[in-house]
Amino acid sequence: MTGFAATAALALASALALGTTPAATHAPDPLARYHHQRLTWKSCVLGPGDDTGKALRKAGARCADVTVPLDYDDPGGRTVTVAVSRIRATDTAHRVGALLLNSGGPGGQTIGDPPWVREAMKGVGKRYDVVGVDPRFVGRSTTLDCHWPTGSGIRGPGHDRAGFDRSTALAEELARDCRKYEGDVLPYVTTRNTARDMDVIRAALGERRISYLGYSYGSYLGEVYTTMFPKRTDRVVLDGVADPDRYSPRLLRGSEPANRHALRDWAAWAAARDTTYGLGRSPKAVLAVVDRVQAAAERAPLRVGGYRVDDSVTPMVVFSGLSQDNDAAYGDFAAAVRDLRDAADGRPVDPGPWLADTLRFMLTGSESAYGSVQMAFLCGDVGAPRDPETYWRDVRLARAQDPLFGPVTNNIGPCAFWDPPRERPTTIRDDLPALLVNATGDPRTVYEGAQAVHRDWPASRLVTLRGADQHAVFGVYGSGCVDATVNAYLATGRLPAADVTCAARSAPTP
Repeated sequence: MTGFAATAALALASALALGTTPAATHAPDPLARYHHQRLTWKSCVLGPGDDTGKALRKAGARCADVTVPLDYDDPGGRTVTVAVSRIRATDTAHRVGALLLNSGGPGGQTIGDPPWVREAMKGVGKRYDVVGVDPRFVGRSTTLDCHWPTGSGIRGPGHDRAGFDRSTALAEELARDCRKYEGDVLPYVTTRNTARDMDVIRAALGERRISYLGYSYGSYLGEVYTTMFPKRTDRVVLDGVADPDRYSPRLLRGSEPANRHALRDWAAWAAARDTTYGLGRSPKAVLAVVDRVQAAAERAPLRVGGYRVDDSVTPMVVFSGLSQDNDAAYGDFAAAVRDLRDAADGRPVDPGPWLADTLRFMLTGSESAYGSVQMAFLCGDVGAPRDPETYWRDVRLARAQDPLFGPVTNNIGPCAFWDPPRERPTTIRDDLPALLVNATGDPRTVYEGAQAVHRDWPASRLVTLRGADQHAVFGVYGSGCVDATVNAYLATGRLPAADVTCAARSAPTP
Protein backbone atom coordinates (compact mmCIF):
# COMPACT_ATOMS: atom_id res chain seq x y z
CA MET A 1 0.00 0.00 0.00
CA THR A 2 2.16 2.83 -1.24
CA GLY A 3 1.44 6.25 0.09
CA PHE A 4 0.24 5.06 3.46
CA ALA A 5 -0.02 7.87 5.98
CA ALA A 6 1.68 7.53 9.33
CA THR A 7 -0.43 6.08 12.15
CA ALA A 8 -0.75 7.36 15.67
CA ALA A 9 2.04 6.07 17.92
CA LEU A 10 1.59 4.76 21.44
CA ALA A 11 1.04 7.47 24.02
CA LEU A 12 4.06 8.29 26.16
CA ALA A 13 4.06 6.55 29.52
CA SER A 14 4.47 9.83 31.36
CA ALA A 15 4.70 13.52 30.66
CA LEU A 16 7.95 15.47 30.88
CA ALA A 17 8.37 17.75 33.87
CA LEU A 18 9.09 21.38 32.96
CA GLY A 19 11.27 23.53 35.23
CA THR A 20 10.37 23.07 38.87
CA THR A 21 6.80 21.97 38.18
CA PRO A 22 6.06 18.66 39.92
CA ALA A 23 6.07 15.61 37.62
CA ALA A 24 2.75 15.07 35.91
CA THR A 25 0.66 12.14 37.07
CA HIS A 26 -0.45 9.37 34.74
CA ALA A 27 -3.58 10.20 32.81
CA PRO A 28 -6.51 7.89 33.52
CA ASP A 29 -6.69 4.90 31.24
CA PRO A 30 -9.87 5.33 29.14
CA LEU A 31 -9.86 1.57 28.52
CA ALA A 32 -9.35 0.58 32.15
CA ARG A 33 -12.69 -1.20 32.48
CA TYR A 34 -11.83 -3.32 29.46
CA HIS A 35 -8.22 -3.97 30.42
CA HIS A 36 -9.15 -5.08 33.93
CA GLN A 37 -12.33 -7.03 33.19
CA ARG A 38 -12.67 -10.44 34.81
CA LEU A 39 -13.21 -13.15 32.22
CA THR A 40 -15.70 -15.92 32.89
CA TRP A 41 -14.26 -19.17 31.54
CA LYS A 42 -16.82 -21.78 30.59
CA SER A 43 -17.35 -24.85 28.45
CA CYS A 44 -16.79 -24.25 24.72
CA VAL A 45 -19.66 -26.59 23.78
CA LEU A 46 -22.72 -24.64 22.61
CA GLY A 47 -24.99 -27.63 22.04
CA PRO A 48 -25.15 -31.30 21.01
CA GLY A 49 -24.22 -30.52 17.39
CA ASP A 50 -21.24 -28.31 18.20
CA ASP A 51 -18.29 -30.33 16.87
CA THR A 52 -15.90 -27.40 17.32
CA GLY A 53 -16.83 -27.07 20.96
CA LYS A 54 -16.47 -30.81 21.52
CA ALA A 55 -12.99 -30.81 19.99
CA LEU A 56 -12.03 -27.90 22.21
CA ARG A 57 -13.38 -29.66 25.29
CA LYS A 58 -11.47 -32.83 24.41
CA ALA A 59 -8.25 -30.77 24.18
CA GLY A 60 -8.88 -29.19 27.57
CA ALA A 61 -9.83 -25.75 26.28
CA ARG A 62 -12.17 -23.30 27.96
CA CYS A 63 -13.93 -20.34 26.36
CA ALA A 64 -14.78 -16.78 27.35
CA ASP A 65 -16.25 -13.59 25.91
CA VAL A 66 -14.13 -10.44 26.05
CA THR A 67 -15.97 -7.11 26.06
CA VAL A 68 -14.48 -4.40 23.82
CA PRO A 69 -15.72 -0.98 22.68
CA LEU A 70 -17.32 -0.81 19.27
CA ASP A 71 -15.64 2.57 18.73
CA TYR A 72 -12.31 3.13 20.47
CA ASP A 73 -12.84 6.87 20.17
CA ASP A 74 -15.90 6.41 22.38
CA PRO A 75 -14.92 3.77 24.95
CA GLY A 76 -17.88 4.63 27.12
CA GLY A 77 -20.33 3.88 24.34
CA ARG A 78 -21.63 0.74 22.69
CA THR A 79 -19.73 -2.50 23.29
CA VAL A 80 -19.33 -5.78 21.40
CA THR A 81 -17.94 -9.13 22.46
CA VAL A 82 -14.99 -11.08 21.10
CA ALA A 83 -15.01 -14.83 21.69
CA VAL A 84 -11.80 -16.58 22.75
CA SER A 85 -10.73 -20.13 23.57
CA ARG A 86 -7.68 -21.14 25.58
CA ILE A 87 -5.66 -24.27 26.24
CA ARG A 88 -3.50 -23.42 29.22
CA ALA A 89 0.20 -24.19 29.49
CA THR A 90 0.97 -27.38 31.40
CA ASP A 91 4.73 -26.82 31.71
CA THR A 92 4.23 -23.88 34.05
CA ALA A 93 7.87 -23.91 35.18
CA HIS A 94 8.95 -22.95 31.66
CA ARG A 95 5.87 -21.04 30.57
CA VAL A 96 6.51 -18.43 27.85
CA GLY A 97 3.11 -16.74 27.83
CA ALA A 98 0.03 -16.54 25.63
CA LEU A 99 0.14 -17.31 21.90
CA LEU A 100 -2.76 -15.65 20.07
CA LEU A 101 -3.91 -17.14 16.76
CA ASN A 102 -5.56 -15.84 13.62
CA SER A 103 -6.28 -18.15 10.69
CA GLY A 104 -6.98 -15.50 8.08
CA GLY A 105 -9.92 -14.58 5.88
CA PRO A 106 -10.50 -11.86 6.80
CA GLY A 107 -13.53 -13.32 8.51
CA GLY A 108 -12.16 -16.77 9.27
CA GLN A 109 -13.05 -18.35 12.59
CA THR A 110 -10.04 -19.14 14.79
CA ILE A 111 -11.66 -20.14 18.06
CA GLY A 112 -11.43 -23.83 17.11
CA ASP A 113 -7.73 -23.76 16.16
CA PRO A 114 -5.87 -24.20 19.47
CA PRO A 115 -6.06 -28.04 19.48
CA TRP A 116 -4.39 -28.57 16.10
CA VAL A 117 -1.96 -25.69 16.54
CA ARG A 118 -0.84 -27.05 19.89
CA GLU A 119 -0.36 -30.46 18.31
CA ALA A 120 1.79 -28.88 15.57
CA MET A 121 3.85 -27.15 18.26
CA LYS A 122 4.80 -30.55 19.71
CA GLY A 123 6.57 -30.25 23.07
CA VAL A 124 6.85 -26.46 22.99
CA GLY A 125 3.04 -26.21 23.03
CA LYS A 126 3.04 -27.16 26.71
CA ARG A 127 4.84 -23.91 27.48
CA TYR A 128 2.14 -21.63 26.02
CA ASP A 129 -1.42 -20.68 26.69
CA VAL A 130 -2.68 -21.24 23.14
CA VAL A 131 -5.52 -18.79 22.49
CA GLY A 132 -7.95 -18.83 19.57
CA VAL A 133 -9.75 -15.57 18.81
CA ASP A 134 -12.81 -15.02 16.64
CA PRO A 135 -12.24 -11.37 15.65
CA ARG A 136 -15.00 -8.82 16.10
CA PHE A 137 -18.10 -9.77 14.12
CA VAL A 138 -16.73 -13.22 13.24
CA GLY A 139 -18.05 -16.62 14.33
CA ARG A 140 -18.91 -16.70 18.03
CA SER A 141 -18.19 -13.02 18.54
CA THR A 142 -20.86 -10.34 18.08
CA THR A 143 -22.14 -11.16 14.61
CA LEU A 144 -22.47 -9.19 11.39
CA ASP A 145 -24.64 -10.42 8.53
CA CYS A 146 -25.71 -8.39 5.50
CA HIS A 147 -28.17 -11.10 4.37
CA TRP A 148 -26.40 -11.72 1.10
CA PRO A 149 -27.52 -14.35 -1.43
CA THR A 150 -23.89 -15.56 -1.53
CA GLY A 151 -20.97 -16.31 0.75
CA SER A 152 -18.55 -14.24 -1.31
CA GLY A 153 -18.37 -10.75 -2.74
CA ILE A 154 -15.88 -11.98 -5.35
CA ARG A 155 -17.08 -13.01 -8.81
CA GLY A 156 -15.77 -13.30 -12.30
CA PRO A 157 -17.01 -10.63 -14.74
CA GLY A 158 -18.18 -13.07 -17.40
CA HIS A 159 -16.86 -12.96 -20.94
CA ASP A 160 -18.37 -9.70 -22.22
CA ARG A 161 -19.54 -6.25 -21.21
CA ALA A 162 -23.01 -7.52 -20.34
CA GLY A 163 -21.49 -9.96 -17.87
CA PHE A 164 -19.34 -7.23 -16.36
CA ASP A 165 -22.40 -5.01 -15.98
CA ARG A 166 -24.20 -7.84 -14.16
CA SER A 167 -21.29 -8.26 -11.77
CA THR A 168 -21.26 -4.49 -11.21
CA ALA A 169 -24.96 -4.55 -10.35
CA LEU A 170 -24.39 -7.46 -7.93
CA ALA A 171 -21.50 -5.64 -6.24
CA GLU A 172 -23.64 -2.53 -5.79
CA GLU A 173 -26.50 -4.64 -4.40
CA LEU A 174 -24.22 -6.33 -1.87
CA ALA A 175 -22.86 -2.99 -0.67
CA ARG A 176 -26.40 -1.62 -0.40
CA ASP A 177 -27.49 -4.63 1.68
CA CYS A 178 -24.62 -4.08 4.11
CA ARG A 179 -25.58 -0.44 4.58
CA LYS A 180 -29.20 -1.50 5.08
CA TYR A 181 -28.62 -4.23 7.66
CA GLU A 182 -25.30 -3.33 9.31
CA GLY A 183 -24.63 0.31 8.44
CA ASP A 184 -24.27 1.38 12.07
CA VAL A 185 -21.27 -0.92 12.70
CA LEU A 186 -19.55 -1.02 9.30
CA PRO A 187 -17.21 1.93 10.05
CA TYR A 188 -15.74 -0.07 12.95
CA VAL A 189 -15.06 -3.32 11.12
CA THR A 190 -11.35 -2.77 10.56
CA THR A 191 -8.02 -4.45 11.11
CA ARG A 192 -6.88 -1.57 13.31
CA ASN A 193 -9.85 -2.11 15.63
CA THR A 194 -9.18 -5.85 15.62
CA ALA A 195 -5.60 -5.10 16.69
CA ARG A 196 -6.95 -2.89 19.47
CA ASP A 197 -9.21 -5.76 20.52
CA MET A 198 -6.16 -8.04 20.64
CA ASP A 199 -4.51 -5.68 23.07
CA VAL A 200 -7.59 -5.64 25.27
CA ILE A 201 -7.48 -9.45 25.22
CA ARG A 202 -3.80 -9.32 26.18
CA ALA A 203 -4.57 -7.14 29.17
CA ALA A 204 -7.64 -9.14 30.19
CA LEU A 205 -5.50 -12.31 30.15
CA GLY A 206 -3.06 -10.59 32.50
CA GLU A 207 -0.19 -10.70 30.01
CA ARG A 208 2.45 -7.99 29.68
CA ARG A 209 3.28 -9.24 26.18
CA ILE A 210 1.80 -11.79 23.79
CA SER A 211 3.21 -14.02 21.10
CA TYR A 212 1.33 -14.36 17.83
CA LEU A 213 0.80 -16.83 14.98
CA GLY A 214 -1.11 -15.48 11.99
CA TYR A 215 -1.92 -17.11 8.67
CA SER A 216 -2.72 -15.31 5.40
CA TYR A 217 -4.78 -12.19 6.28
CA GLY A 218 -3.75 -13.00 9.84
CA SER A 219 -0.21 -12.07 8.84
CA TYR A 220 -1.43 -8.58 7.96
CA LEU A 221 -3.24 -8.37 11.30
CA GLY A 222 0.04 -9.32 12.97
CA GLU A 223 1.88 -6.61 11.05
CA VAL A 224 -0.68 -4.04 12.17
CA TYR A 225 -0.70 -5.18 15.81
CA THR A 226 3.07 -5.16 16.17
CA THR A 227 3.17 -1.69 14.58
CA MET A 228 0.49 -0.28 16.85
CA PHE A 229 1.71 -2.03 20.01
CA PRO A 230 5.44 -2.65 19.45
CA LYS A 231 6.29 -3.15 23.14
CA ARG A 232 3.60 -5.75 23.69
CA THR A 233 4.69 -8.56 21.38
CA ASP A 234 7.12 -11.34 22.06
CA ARG A 235 7.49 -14.04 19.37
CA VAL A 236 5.76 -13.39 16.04
CA VAL A 237 5.22 -15.96 13.27
CA LEU A 238 3.56 -14.83 10.02
CA ASP A 239 2.67 -17.70 7.67
CA GLY A 240 1.40 -16.95 4.17
CA VAL A 241 2.76 -13.43 4.30
CA ALA A 242 0.60 -10.55 3.09
CA ASP A 243 2.60 -7.69 1.65
CA PRO A 244 1.19 -4.59 3.39
CA ASP A 245 2.08 -2.46 0.38
CA ARG A 246 -0.36 -4.54 -1.69
CA TYR A 247 -3.08 -5.08 0.90
CA SER A 248 -6.35 -3.62 -0.36
CA PRO A 249 -9.75 -4.78 -1.64
CA ARG A 250 -7.88 -5.71 -4.84
CA LEU A 251 -5.29 -7.83 -3.06
CA LEU A 252 -5.68 -10.77 -5.47
CA ARG A 253 -4.27 -8.75 -8.36
CA GLY A 254 -0.89 -10.13 -9.32
CA SER A 255 -1.67 -13.67 -8.15
CA GLU A 256 -2.53 -14.86 -11.67
CA PRO A 257 0.88 -16.44 -12.45
CA ALA A 258 0.91 -18.34 -9.15
CA ASN A 259 -2.61 -19.62 -9.73
CA ARG A 260 -1.76 -20.62 -13.29
CA HIS A 261 1.32 -22.47 -11.99
CA ALA A 262 -0.80 -24.27 -9.39
CA LEU A 263 -3.36 -25.19 -12.04
CA ARG A 264 -0.65 -26.69 -14.25
CA ASP A 265 0.75 -28.71 -11.36
CA TRP A 266 -2.71 -30.01 -10.52
CA ALA A 267 -3.26 -30.90 -14.18
CA ALA A 268 -0.06 -32.98 -14.15
CA TRP A 269 -1.31 -34.74 -11.00
CA ALA A 270 -4.71 -35.44 -12.57
CA ALA A 271 -3.17 -36.66 -15.83
CA ALA A 272 -1.18 -39.24 -13.88
CA ARG A 273 -4.51 -40.49 -12.49
CA ASP A 274 -6.55 -40.56 -15.67
CA THR A 275 -7.88 -44.03 -14.85
CA THR A 276 -9.48 -42.53 -11.72
CA TYR A 277 -10.76 -39.16 -12.98
CA GLY A 278 -10.84 -39.50 -16.75
CA LEU A 279 -9.75 -35.94 -17.44
CA GLY A 280 -6.97 -36.76 -19.89
CA ARG A 281 -3.63 -38.51 -20.01
CA SER A 282 -1.52 -35.37 -20.33
CA PRO A 283 -1.52 -32.04 -18.48
CA LYS A 284 -2.43 -30.33 -21.76
CA ALA A 285 -5.50 -32.55 -22.15
CA VAL A 286 -6.60 -31.88 -18.57
CA LEU A 287 -6.23 -28.12 -19.00
CA ALA A 288 -8.26 -28.36 -22.20
CA VAL A 289 -11.13 -29.78 -20.13
CA VAL A 290 -11.01 -26.73 -17.85
CA ASP A 291 -11.08 -24.43 -20.86
CA ARG A 292 -13.97 -26.41 -22.36
CA VAL A 293 -15.98 -26.05 -19.16
CA GLN A 294 -15.45 -22.28 -19.14
CA ALA A 295 -16.38 -21.98 -22.83
CA ALA A 296 -19.58 -23.96 -22.27
CA ALA A 297 -20.53 -21.76 -19.31
CA GLU A 298 -20.04 -18.70 -21.51
CA ARG A 299 -22.61 -20.05 -23.96
CA ALA A 300 -25.19 -20.99 -21.32
CA PRO A 301 -25.19 -21.66 -17.56
CA LEU A 302 -24.33 -25.25 -16.64
CA ARG A 303 -26.90 -27.26 -14.72
CA VAL A 304 -25.15 -28.89 -11.78
CA GLY A 305 -27.63 -30.51 -9.45
CA GLY A 306 -30.00 -27.73 -8.48
CA TYR A 307 -27.56 -24.96 -9.40
CA ARG A 308 -27.09 -22.88 -12.54
CA VAL A 309 -23.37 -22.24 -12.89
CA ASP A 310 -22.51 -19.41 -15.27
CA ASP A 311 -19.21 -18.01 -16.52
CA SER A 312 -18.88 -15.72 -13.50
CA VAL A 313 -18.87 -18.71 -11.14
CA THR A 314 -16.84 -21.37 -12.98
CA PRO A 315 -13.54 -19.44 -12.57
CA MET A 316 -14.30 -19.13 -8.85
CA VAL A 317 -14.67 -22.91 -8.59
CA VAL A 318 -11.24 -23.31 -10.19
CA PHE A 319 -9.78 -20.59 -7.97
CA SER A 320 -11.22 -22.25 -4.86
CA GLY A 321 -9.66 -25.57 -5.80
CA LEU A 322 -6.11 -24.23 -5.80
CA SER A 323 -4.82 -23.45 -2.33
CA GLN A 324 -3.78 -26.78 -0.81
CA ASP A 325 -1.04 -28.95 -2.32
CA ASN A 326 -2.02 -32.48 -1.27
CA ASP A 327 -3.71 -35.53 -2.72
CA ALA A 328 -7.01 -35.04 -0.91
CA ALA A 329 -7.48 -31.46 -2.11
CA TYR A 330 -6.34 -32.33 -5.63
CA GLY A 331 -8.76 -35.25 -5.72
CA ASP A 332 -11.70 -33.10 -4.60
CA PHE A 333 -10.91 -30.58 -7.32
CA ALA A 334 -10.48 -33.27 -9.99
CA ALA A 335 -13.88 -34.73 -9.11
CA ALA A 336 -15.39 -31.24 -9.36
CA VAL A 337 -13.89 -30.62 -12.81
CA ARG A 338 -15.21 -34.00 -13.92
CA ASP A 339 -18.70 -33.03 -12.73
CA LEU A 340 -18.50 -29.68 -14.52
CA ARG A 341 -17.30 -31.38 -17.70
CA ASP A 342 -20.27 -33.73 -17.58
CA ALA A 343 -22.62 -30.79 -17.09
CA ALA A 344 -20.96 -28.99 -20.03
CA ASP A 345 -21.66 -32.10 -22.12
CA GLY A 346 -25.33 -31.96 -21.17
CA ARG A 347 -25.34 -34.92 -18.80
CA PRO A 348 -27.26 -34.77 -15.51
CA VAL A 349 -24.90 -34.21 -12.60
CA ASP A 350 -25.25 -34.84 -8.88
CA PRO A 351 -22.21 -32.86 -7.63
CA GLY A 352 -19.73 -34.48 -5.30
CA PRO A 353 -19.33 -33.17 -1.74
CA TRP A 354 -16.61 -30.57 -2.41
CA LEU A 355 -18.30 -29.09 -5.46
CA ALA A 356 -21.69 -29.12 -3.74
CA ASP A 357 -20.24 -27.22 -0.77
CA THR A 358 -18.48 -24.73 -3.06
CA LEU A 359 -21.62 -24.01 -5.07
CA ARG A 360 -23.71 -23.74 -1.92
CA PHE A 361 -21.20 -21.18 -0.64
CA MET A 362 -21.19 -19.20 -3.88
CA LEU A 363 -24.86 -19.42 -4.89
CA THR A 364 -26.87 -19.40 -1.65
CA GLY A 365 -26.99 -17.27 1.47
CA SER A 366 -25.90 -20.11 3.76
CA GLU A 367 -22.53 -18.41 4.40
CA SER A 368 -23.73 -14.83 4.07
CA ALA A 369 -22.18 -13.84 7.39
CA TYR A 370 -18.71 -14.97 6.27
CA GLY A 371 -18.82 -13.05 3.00
CA SER A 372 -20.31 -10.00 4.69
CA VAL A 373 -17.64 -9.65 7.34
CA GLN A 374 -14.80 -10.48 4.93
CA MET A 375 -15.82 -7.67 2.63
CA ALA A 376 -16.51 -5.32 5.54
CA PHE A 377 -12.90 -5.68 6.69
CA LEU A 378 -11.42 -5.25 3.21
CA CYS A 379 -13.57 -2.23 2.42
CA GLY A 380 -13.16 -0.75 5.89
CA ASP A 381 -9.36 -0.93 5.80
CA VAL A 382 -8.47 0.56 2.41
CA GLY A 383 -10.53 2.42 -0.15
CA ALA A 384 -11.10 1.02 -3.64
CA PRO A 385 -11.51 2.77 -7.02
CA ARG A 386 -15.12 3.87 -7.47
CA ASP A 387 -15.43 4.15 -11.25
CA PRO A 388 -16.59 0.87 -12.87
CA GLU A 389 -14.71 1.83 -16.03
CA THR A 390 -11.43 1.44 -14.11
CA TYR A 391 -12.25 -2.21 -13.47
CA TRP A 392 -13.54 -2.84 -16.99
CA ARG A 393 -10.29 -1.52 -18.42
CA ASP A 394 -8.25 -3.69 -16.05
CA VAL A 395 -10.37 -6.77 -16.79
CA ARG A 396 -9.79 -6.44 -20.52
CA LEU A 397 -6.06 -5.96 -20.08
CA ALA A 398 -5.78 -8.88 -17.67
CA ARG A 399 -7.86 -11.17 -19.89
CA ALA A 400 -5.21 -10.88 -22.59
CA GLN A 401 -2.59 -12.19 -20.15
CA ASP A 402 -4.67 -14.89 -18.43
CA PRO A 403 -8.25 -15.35 -19.70
CA LEU A 404 -9.31 -17.52 -16.74
CA PHE A 405 -7.81 -15.86 -13.65
CA GLY A 406 -7.07 -12.32 -14.85
CA PRO A 407 -10.70 -11.18 -15.12
CA VAL A 408 -11.48 -12.53 -11.63
CA THR A 409 -8.58 -10.87 -9.85
CA ASN A 410 -9.26 -7.52 -11.54
CA ASN A 411 -13.05 -7.47 -11.37
CA ILE A 412 -15.18 -4.95 -9.53
CA GLY A 413 -16.44 -5.74 -6.04
CA PRO A 414 -18.65 -4.24 -3.32
CA CYS A 415 -15.86 -1.96 -2.05
CA ALA A 416 -16.37 0.22 -5.14
CA PHE A 417 -19.71 1.19 -3.59
CA TRP A 418 -18.64 1.29 0.08
CA ASP A 419 -18.31 4.38 2.25
CA PRO A 420 -14.70 5.58 2.57
CA PRO A 421 -12.66 4.06 5.42
CA ARG A 422 -12.87 5.85 8.74
CA GLU A 423 -9.11 5.65 9.35
CA ARG A 424 -6.12 5.78 7.07
CA PRO A 425 -4.27 2.51 6.50
CA THR A 426 -1.40 1.56 8.77
CA THR A 427 2.18 2.34 7.85
CA ILE A 428 3.90 -0.87 8.91
CA ARG A 429 7.12 -0.56 10.92
CA ASP A 430 10.32 -1.64 9.21
CA ASP A 431 12.02 -3.06 12.29
CA LEU A 432 9.79 -6.01 13.11
CA PRO A 433 11.68 -9.08 14.35
CA ALA A 434 9.40 -11.78 12.95
CA LEU A 435 9.66 -15.26 11.47
CA LEU A 436 8.09 -15.26 8.00
CA VAL A 437 6.91 -18.49 6.35
CA ASN A 438 5.82 -18.90 2.71
CA ALA A 439 5.68 -21.51 -0.03
CA THR A 440 7.17 -20.57 -3.38
CA GLY A 441 3.97 -21.57 -5.19
CA ASP A 442 1.44 -20.05 -2.80
CA PRO A 443 -1.50 -18.96 -5.02
CA ARG A 444 -3.04 -16.61 -2.42
CA THR A 445 -0.26 -14.76 -0.62
CA VAL A 446 2.33 -15.05 -3.36
CA TYR A 447 5.98 -15.70 -2.56
CA GLU A 448 7.11 -12.39 -4.06
CA GLY A 449 5.10 -10.64 -1.35
CA ALA A 450 6.92 -12.53 1.40
CA GLN A 451 10.24 -11.63 -0.21
CA ALA A 452 9.23 -7.96 -0.32
CA VAL A 453 8.25 -7.97 3.35
CA HIS A 454 11.51 -9.68 4.26
CA ARG A 455 13.50 -7.03 2.37
CA ASP A 456 11.63 -4.29 4.19
CA TRP A 457 12.26 -5.89 7.60
CA PRO A 458 15.98 -6.52 8.04
CA ALA A 459 15.32 -8.00 11.49
CA SER A 460 13.08 -10.77 10.07
CA ARG A 461 13.96 -14.25 8.83
CA LEU A 462 12.23 -16.02 5.94
CA VAL A 463 11.44 -19.73 5.94
CA THR A 464 10.79 -20.85 2.36
CA LEU A 465 8.95 -24.04 1.42
CA ARG A 466 10.30 -24.64 -2.06
CA GLY A 467 8.32 -26.48 -4.74
CA ALA A 468 4.82 -26.49 -3.20
CA ASP A 469 1.65 -24.72 -4.38
CA GLN A 470 0.59 -24.36 -0.77
CA HIS A 471 -1.20 -21.63 1.14
CA ALA A 472 -0.39 -21.81 4.90
CA VAL A 473 2.43 -24.16 5.85
CA PHE A 474 3.17 -24.56 9.56
CA GLY A 475 1.15 -27.44 10.96
CA VAL A 476 -0.86 -27.63 7.74
CA TYR A 477 1.34 -28.91 4.93
CA GLY A 478 3.36 -31.50 6.81
CA SER A 479 6.89 -30.16 6.36
CA GLY A 480 9.07 -31.39 9.20
CA CYS A 481 11.68 -28.81 8.21
CA VAL A 482 9.27 -25.85 8.43
CA ASP A 483 7.57 -27.09 11.58
CA ALA A 484 10.88 -27.69 13.37
CA THR A 485 12.16 -24.23 12.44
CA VAL A 486 9.02 -22.51 13.72
CA ASN A 487 8.98 -24.55 16.92
CA ALA A 488 12.64 -23.82 17.63
CA TYR A 489 11.87 -20.11 17.43
CA LEU A 490 8.80 -20.45 19.64
CA ALA A 491 10.87 -22.42 22.15
CA THR A 492 13.88 -20.09 22.35
CA GLY A 493 12.69 -16.72 21.09
CA ARG A 494 15.76 -16.62 18.85
CA LEU A 495 15.30 -16.23 15.11
CA PRO A 496 17.42 -18.48 12.87
CA ALA A 497 20.87 -17.07 12.16
CA ALA A 498 20.01 -17.06 8.45
CA ASP A 499 17.01 -17.67 6.21
CA VAL A 500 15.90 -21.29 5.92
CA THR A 501 14.82 -23.15 2.77
CA CYS A 502 12.87 -26.41 3.06
CA ALA A 503 12.12 -28.86 0.27
CA ALA A 504 8.52 -29.86 -0.39
CA ARG A 505 7.40 -33.11 1.23
CA SER A 506 10.27 -33.37 3.66
CA ALA A 507 9.87 -36.16 6.16
CA PRO A 508 7.99 -35.15 9.32
CA THR A 509 9.89 -34.89 12.54
CA PRO A 510 9.17 -37.58 15.15
